[in-house]
Amino acid sequence: MRIGPVEISAPFCQAGLAGYSDRAMRAVARGRGCPYAVTEAMLDVIMLSGGQGLKKSIDIDGSDHPVAGQIIGSEPEQMAAAAVIMARFGYDVIDLNFACPVKKIKNKARGGHMLMDVPRAMAILRTVRDAVPPGVPTTVSLRRAFNESAESEEQFYQVLEACWANGYAAVRVHARTVEQKYLGKSLWPFLKRLKQQYPERTILGSGDVFTAQDAVRMLRETGVDMVWIARGAIGNPWIFQHARQLLADPDAVLNPPAVHAQRDALREHFGIAMQIHGEQLAGRRMRKMGIKYSRFHPEADKVKRDFIDVHSLRDWTNVLERWYANEGAGVWPAADAADEVNSGDLQSCEA
Repeated sequence: MRIGPVEISAPFCQAGLAGYSDRAMRAVARGRGCPYAVTEAMLDVIMLSGGQGLKKSIDIDGSDHPVAGQIIGSEPEQMAAAAVIMARFGYDVIDLNFACPVKKIKNKARGGHMLMDVPRAMAILRTVRDAVPPGVPTTVSLRRAFNESAESEEQFYQVLEACWANGYAAVRVHARTVEQKYLGKSLWPFLKRLKQQYPERTILGSGDVFTAQDAVRMLRETGVDMVWIARGAIGNPWIFQHARQLLADPDAVLNPPAVHAQRDALREHFGIAMQIHGEQLAGRRMRKMGIKYSRFHPEADKVKRDFIDVHSLRDWTNVLERWYANEGAGVWPAADAADEVNSGDLQSCEA
């Protein structure tokens, strides 16, 4: 499939996840079947501040393609300027975050609250598209409404129509409302109806995709063009190759990653994170990643406890040497471990 001129080899995407989906997470996933990825949502004013703010925002290398740089903000000119910076640094797609359920700041809308300020949303859409070079596609991340009211759904469609009118290549729709945040059920029938209404448009779906089976089921039940995998990808970079297998063969038998495969991913992930963030920050970021990876280990509870105590490369290496030295089989997470991921422990925006 394509997003504008950008070709994507399979209909799956690693979502932007605040505090998780840096280049390290993307690189590990790409080596295990991820065809397309999105950055964490970057606040436009931080990017525009230059210096360390810009340096921390631009997180890309030559192998990190295709990739969308995601921006969140509230002012049209600032959002446009940040989008131009991302295009200049080589991001393949620019995604505007109108989905994150953040609070309003200084009485201005951003993220999912943009659905309550349609004129502002329209101004941002127009200004960004006018500023970004014609060859760089732009997309928008939305939620299906701000709340369950008929007025809110109408506002969603106003913003959606403005996306098409301004030449946006695709939209991604999270099938919960902004007020739901990450609680309650994601309304997949809404995605099906939306795709039926706009069969010629590129629509990505998200919400309640925790397994490879979920990803393929969303494609088949809703007809969306691509599935945006968010929490389901944390500590599970194999979800993409498993989804590819099921798409090719619905009867395919999926095997959990063997212990040595887990070790390879964990070692690679920490190594890249340390290059990006330095050892101290990498230790803090990777602690929570290790906890998620531990779900596939036969001694998951014990491994998780050891990852909780990780602060440094030495600590990380000790966990790998203690628990990942053998060539044993991995396991699928127990139901309670899966529920831990499904309930959502993200303290900030899952884009």
